[in-house]
Amino acid sequence: MTTVSPGLSPAELQKAARDHLWLHFTQMGGYLDSEVPIIVRGEGCYLEDANGKRYLDALAGLFAVQIGYSYGDEVGEAAAAQMRELPFYTNWSYAHPRAIELAAEVASLAPGDLNRVFFVSGGSEAIESAWKLARQYYSARGEHRTALARIPADPGAPHVRVDFDAEQAAKLTGERRWKAISRHVAYHGTTMGALSINGIPALRNPFEPLVPDVLHVRNTNRYHRPTKETEEQFTHFLLDDLEQTIEATGPETVAMVIMEPVQNAGGAFTPPEGYWRGVREICDRYEILLCADEVITAFGRVGAWFASERYDIRPDLITCAKGLSSAYASIGAVVATDRVMEPFLESSRMFTHGITFGGHPVQAAIALKNIEIMKREKIVERVAAEQGNVRDTLAQLLELPIVGDLRGTGFFYALELVKDKETRTTFTDEECERLLRGFLTPRMFEAGLICRADDRGDPVIQISPPLVAGQTEFDKIVGILGEVLTEAWERI
Repeated sequence: MTTVSPGLSPAELQKAARDHLWLHFTQMGGYLDSEVPIIVRGEGCYLEDANGKRYLDALAGLFAVQIGYSYGDEVGEAAAAQMRELPFYTNWSYAHPRAIELAAEVASLAPGDLNRVFFVSGGSEAIESAWKLARQYYSARGEHRTALARIPADPGAPHVRVDFDAEQAAKLTGERRWKAISRHVAYHGTTMGALSINGIPALRNPFEPLVPDVLHVRNTNRYHRPTKETEEQFTHFLLDDLEQTIEATGPETVAMVIMEPVQNAGGAFTPPEGYWRGVREICDRYEILLCADEVITAFGRVGAWFASERYDIRPDLITCAKGLSSAYASIGAVVATDRVMEPFLESSRMFTHGITFGGHPVQAAIALKNIEIMKREKIVERVAAEQGNVRDTLAQLLELPIVGDLRGTGFFYALELVKDKETRTTFTDEECERLLRGFLTPRMFEAGLICRADDRGDPVIQISPPLVAGQTEFDKIVGILGEVLTEAWERI
C-alpha cells in the first residue's frame, strides 16, 4: 500500500476529505458515493494518486507548474534556508532582501519600463490590486499635476501659488475614473473586484450586485466569425467595438482596459494581426491605463518571459502569478511602469492598499529559485523552439469529427468540440453537461490524463502541460484524447 500521510491510510484520507474538505469549483455532491481524487506525489509531468495510479498532467496544475514536479528538493532547500534566516516579515513600510531581489528580477524580465513590482498572494489579488491602483492613479495624478503647476518655472523665484480658473482646477484635482473594460467570456479571478471584471455570467450571477462598473467587449474568438472575413476586417471590427464602448460610457470615467494576451476561458483565443497595436492606440487616445492580465501567460507559457513582449502590447500594468513560482508557493504581482508609479513618489502620498503576505520572504525565495531553474534549463527558449512541433502534434486531433478547431500558441492550446464541423454547430447547454462533465472529464481521468473540459463559452478541451513536457508527453496526450473523443462522438 502506498504511504500517503503519517497516520492516515487511503481509506482514512477519503473519510476525512468527505467530512471536512471543501474543494474549489467542485460539485461536492458528486463525491457522496464516489472517491475524492487524492493526489499524493508528482514527478516531471506526472502525478500519482493515493491508490498508486499515475496521471499525465496536461494542465500543469491549472496552467501554473512551469518546471514540472521534480524540483521539490532544490526549491525546498531555498525555502528552508530562508526560513532559517527570516521566516516572515511584512512589506508594509519595510523591505527584506528576497522581495527586493525578486522585484529587481521581475523588472529585468518585464518589457519596456515596467519596473515597479507590487507583490500579492495570487492571481485574483493581482487583478484586485491592479484595478484599485488604476482607480487611485487618476486622483493621484490630478493632485500631482496641481502640485507641479504651483512650482514656479524659475527655481530661484519666490514659491508662490499659481492661480487656476475653476474649470482647470476641477479637472486636475477632481479627476476620478473607476470603470474597467474587459472581454466577454474572459476569466480574471474570484474576489469581488476580480469577479466583477470577469466576462462569464455564470460565475458572476450568484454574487450580484458586483463592484461597479465593468463593461465587456468582444473577444478574439474568430472560429464563429464569417468565413470570408479577413484578419484585417476582424481586427477593425474588434477595435471599433472597443472604441464605441469607451465613447458610449464616457472616456473620462474609464480607468482601465484589462485583457489577457491570449484569452484562456473560451479556449486559447490568440489576437489577430494589429489588434494589440490598436488597443494600445485607443488607450493612449483616451488616457486609459492598459493592463495585460498575464496570470497564465507570463513566465514562459507562450514562449516568452512575458506575452506582452511577444505581442508588443506595451501595457501600463501587468498582473502575474502562477508561473512566477511554478506554483511551488502562493505568490503574484502587479508590475507597473515608471509613469504609473510617478504620482505616488511624493512623500505625502501612498497607494492605499496592502496584502499581509505580499512579498512573503519564503515565497519570494521560492520564486527566485524557480526563475533560476527556468534560466538554467532554458525553459522559455525551449517552449519557443518546440511550439511548432507541439501544434503539429495536436493538429492530428483535427481529423476527428468532433474536433472543430485547434487554437493557441506556446504550450497553451484548446480544442473546440462541435456537433457539425461543416456548419460549426455547437452543443446545447444540456449536451455540454452530459458530454463534458458526464463523460469526458471522468473518462480522461480514468485513462490517466488530466485535462480540462470547459464550457465557459463554447465547449473546449484545454491542453497546457508543464513546460518541461516533451514529444513523448504530447504524443501520449494525443493518443488518449484521440481514443476518448472518438468514444464521445459515438455516444452523441
